[in-house]
Order: sequence, then C-alpha cells, then structure tokens
Amino acid sequence: MRQQITDAVKHLLIINVLMFIGTITIGNGAFYEWFALYFPKNQLFQPWQVLTHMFMHGDLTHILFNMFALWMFGTTVEQVFGMRKFIVFYLLSGFGAAIIQVAFLYFQYNTGLETLIESGFSPSDIVKILGDGQYDKRWVPALGDNFEGFVSAFNSTMVGASGAIMGVLVAFGMLFPESKLMLIFLPIPIKAKYFIPAIIALDLFSALSGQSIFSPSNTAYMAHVGGALTGFLLMYFWKKNERDKYRWN
Repeated sequence: MRQQITDAVKHLLIINVLMFIGTITIGNGAFYEWFALYFPKNQLFQPWQVLTHMFMHGDLTHILFNMFALWMFGTTVEQVFGMRKFIVFYLLSGFGAAIIQVAFLYFQYNTGLETLIESGFSPSDIVKILGDGQYDKRWVPALGDNFEGFVSAFNSTMVGASGAIMGVLVAFGMLFPESKLMLIFLPIPIKAKYFIPAIIALDLFSALSGQSIFSPSNTAYMAHVGGALTGFLLMYFWKKNERDKYRWN
C-alpha cells in the first residue's frame, strides 16, 4: 500500500497539532481545563471533553509518537476503508477508549469511597478531601491503596489519541495479519497478528498492576485496552455484515 497521506489522516493530524499549539500557548492551563477529559464527578468535567480529549496531548513526545502511529497505520487503513468509514471507526474507537477508562476510574473511586465510609469519615470530610486535595498523610497507611485510588480517580485527566490509534492498530492487524512490525528498542520483526495482541496484553497488565517497563505511570492503559477492544468489535461486526450480505446476494 502507498504511504501517501490520506485525507482523513491529514485533517486529523492538523487538528491535533492545532490543539497542541493551543495547549502550550494559552496560559494558566485554561485550554487543558476546557478540553481534557476530567472524571465525571469532578467540577471541571464538561460533556464535550468526551470528544475533545482525543485531540489533546500532554507534551511533545506524546503527540509525536501518536501522530507518527496515526500516519503509519491510519493511512493504510483509510486506503481500505475510505475516508468516511475511517473517521467513524477512529472516533468510535476513541469513545470506546474513554468509556472503558472512565469505568475503570469509577471502580477505583467507588472502592475508595466505601473504604472511607467504613473507616468513619463523614461526608464533610470527604468533600474537603476532594475539594482542596488536602488531607492528613497519616490517613494513607490506614486506608491503603484504595484511598490513593479514590483521590487519584477524582482528580484524573485523560488526553491523547492513543485510544483511537489502538483501534486503528487493531484494524491494521486484522486487515494485514502477516505484515511484520517491530519496536524501536527491539528491532525484531514480528507478524502483526502476534505483535498487536502482545501490546494490548502489556497495556492490560500495566493497568491492573500499576507497573510498566515501557510507559510512564500516568499513561491511561485501560483507554488503550478500550480503544483496542472497540476496534476489534467494529472490525468483527463489519466483517460479519459483509459476509452476511455476500451470502444473501
């Protein structure tokens, strides 16, 4: 397949770059507060953030890696799908990533809330913890990881195209399973049908264990898993519909 940039990928690249410029030029973090995805119970959450967060990035390395992956895999997938179908696939993968990540955060939040209530904290104490982020560090050993997860979930933000791009990566792997891929620091060619499931498995392990040898700890691993899962389901049902149409025609 030719790697000449396709229309949808080109416009997605432009939007992401413009949003990144806005992030670094508009002071006091206002742009980030407007368009990053906050936890729904946080006062900074707005409905449009479910869409806008996937065009935001935290730093230059973040956007460079994501945009390179979008160009490298998205161009090929768009050549197969066409522009409109690719855009729908990309956005739905991004939405799926956000839903899975937020669901994971709700689990952490609710588990921590139950721990606080069982430990005798009053509603006013909990509001204070979430309101100004100030709490007695002596509480942490007694409450354990659930307390940290509770505070972390409430104050979490999600940015980046990674979830949508994971969906695109899955589509590439299902369309071209025999294609060989490799990591920069592990220059060993691996077929896409093995490489992509391995990356997803590493993300899932990182999300559940809180550790990763490849990515920083603030990476939204469950968003990666959610984007990949959404991409897989879309590919599965689209292929099934195509087979059914062929069978009845």
